[in-house]
Amino acid sequence: MQRRQGASKRATVHDVAAVAGVSRGTVSRVLNGGYVSAEARAAIEAAIAQVGYAPNTAARNLVTQRSQAIGFLVLEPHSLLLEDPNIGAIMLGVNAVLSDADYQMVNLVIDSARDIERITKYLSGGFVDGAVIVSARANDPITRLVADLALPAAFVGHPPDLRQGIPFVGVDNLGSARAITERLAATGRERIGMIAAALDRDSGADRLAGFRQALGPRFDPRLVAEVDFYNYTAGMDGMRELLCREPRIDGVFAASDSVAAGAIQVLREAGRTVPGDVGIVGFDDSPWAQRTDPALSTVHQPAKEIGAHAADLVLRQLMGETPPTGGTLMPTPIVWRGSA
Repeated sequence: MQRRQGASKRATVHDVAAVAGVSRGTVSRVLNGGYVSAEARAAIEAAIAQVGYAPNTAARNLVTQRSQAIGFLVLEPHSLLLEDPNIGAIMLGVNAVLSDADYQMVNLVIDSARDIERITKYLSGGFVDGAVIVSARANDPITRLVADLALPAAFVGHPPDLRQGIPFVGVDNLGSARAITERLAATGRERIGMIAAALDRDSGADRLAGFRQALGPRFDPRLVAEVDFYNYTAGMDGMRELLCREPRIDGVFAASDSVAAGAIQVLREAGRTVPGDVGIVGFDDSPWAQRTDPALSTVHQPAKEIGAHAADLVLRQLMGETPPTGGTLMPTPIVWRGSA
């Protein structure tokens, strides 16, 4: 095909070699990290700048069978991806580690059957070398596909049907939920409820289990409002439901900080003071915890560090290391503020 008139020609290794006065092999050694003399390296680097040479990544990938890309798979609605600061922090942690290793992060958000079909084709086509998977559910088709492809991967969180050979990194949701509920109860609250979110995922189910353990015989299933997502609107809906069931409720464990923020808004509208009438605690220690008035007592979840560790697990597999069996749990200290 004839080159369009006026289009600039892409600089090649031959161009660099000609300007630098060295062989093409010497240029290739520099580009691939090999040894050459200091004088030759300086001449080649100056020639690269002069001719505007950029490595042909596509051609290199054809040879290496690597895309130099890692998928960041989020199995959540698009709206929650934008609202949940936890997911954003995890993503930043993943991207920082991949960037240092010269890998590109590819965001893949899955919240519909069409998304599943499209991303199944994408993953099967070899467009990414590995994957970090967030918010996997039981019997998820994408999780099965990653396992079937033997794609180097790591879960954020512990999915109910953890696939053999795929490590995970997360937090002790059950133990942390139990600890903060016990501390809430120690403030003297008598009628403690929970806004339990995302019960189809390990984090939501485990936080409810921890809440139940903390209360023991005091646990009242009527005082658990189940909502679908970790978001502000769900917190408002759950709090309205709890007030309807038990107007004298005086303590609430919200499954996330954004859920707690929605609950505080409803309590304020109902004329209830926090923490005077109702003590409330959350989970994540996200920016939501500082936006509430009063500031929210919560569990600190090191989201950025979790993402970084998950990315590192994927890269280690790509270097040939066998992934660790089981998973890694990061520390989650309680952060006690004015809301309880």
